[in-house]
Amino acid sequence: MDLFSISQLQQFSGIKAHTIRIWEQRYNALHPNRSEGNTRYYDNSQLRRLLNIVSLMDSDYKVSQLCAMTDKNLFTLINDQLKTHSIVRDEAEYFITQLLAAGMSYDEPGFDKIFSKCLERMDMKDGYTKVIYPLLERIGLMWSTDTMPPAREHFMSNIIRQKLVSAINDLPAPASSKSSWLLFLPENEFHEIGLLFAHYLIRKAGRKVYYLGSNVPFETLAQAVKEIQPGNFLFFLVHYDVPENVQDYLNSLTKTFNKTRINLSGNVKLINQLKLGRQIQWKKSVQELEDSLV
Repeated sequence: MDLFSISQLQQFSGIKAHTIRIWEQRYNALHPNRSEGNTRYYDNSQLRRLLNIVSLMDSDYKVSQLCAMTDKNLFTLINDQLKTHSIVRDEAEYFITQLLAAGMSYDEPGFDKIFSKCLERMDMKDGYTKVIYPLLERIGLMWSTDTMPPAREHFMSNIIRQKLVSAINDLPAPASSKSSWLLFLPENEFHEIGLLFAHYLIRKAGRKVYYLGSNVPFETLAQAVKEIQPGNFLFFLVHYDVPENVQDYLNSLTKTFNKTRINLSGNVKLINQLKLGRQIQWKKSVQELEDSLV
C-alpha cells in the first residue's frame, strides 16, 4: 500500500489529523495530492517525511524548523542519529551486519546460512535479543532514511518470521492445557515477529498457546475466548496510534474479559500514556515475560 488518507497518517505517526493539517498550513510540512473526487491522499514519500519529522521532535530542532527542512536534510539528521549509536564490533554486530548485507542482495541462501550460524553460537533467546531485535530496529531506521526499500524490509522480515515459526514447531507439545495463553495482535497491527518470539518462549516453558496472529477483530477475539477460555492474553501494540483510541480498546478488553489476565508489550512511548489498571500487566522485557512463566 502506497497511498494513505490523513487518518492513516494519524495512525502511523500518532499525530492527530488536525495537527497534521496545521503543520501543512503553517509550515508546508506535507503536500497532499487530490483524487478526481477531490479527496486528499498522501504517497509513501509523504508518510516517510512525516515519520522523520516525528522521529526528530525530541531533538534540538523546533517542529517549525523540521517541517521547513528538505527531505535530504531530514535524512541527514536521522543518519546522524544512527551514527551516534555505539557500535561494538562483537559477534552480535557481525551477524547483524552480515544479515543486512544478505537481505539487501535478496540472498536468501546466504541469509539462511548466517542466521543458522547465529543460532549455533547463541540460543534463540540471545539470538532474538542481541541480533534479531536490533536488526529489525536498524531496518526500520534505514527505511525512514530512504536507504531501505520496502521490498527488502518485507523480504528480511518474512525470512525471520519463517525461522521463528520453524523453531516453534520444533518444540514438543505441552503436556496439558493448564495456564493456557491466547496470543494475538489487535486490528491494524501486522508486525508479528515479537509476538512469535513470545509464542516460542511460552511454548518452551511448557504452556499451551493459542495463536490467532495479526489484525484480529474484537468480535473474533471474543468468540475465541468463549470457546477456549484461556487464562492469559498477550498482545503487542507496535504502531503509534492516538492514545485515546488505544485506551478505549483496553477499556473494552478489561470490561469484556474481566476474568482473564491481560498482558501487553510493545511501543514504550505509547504504553506510557495509557492507564493500564490492575488487570493489565505490561511486559517490558523478555525477562519479565519469562518470570511470569515460572
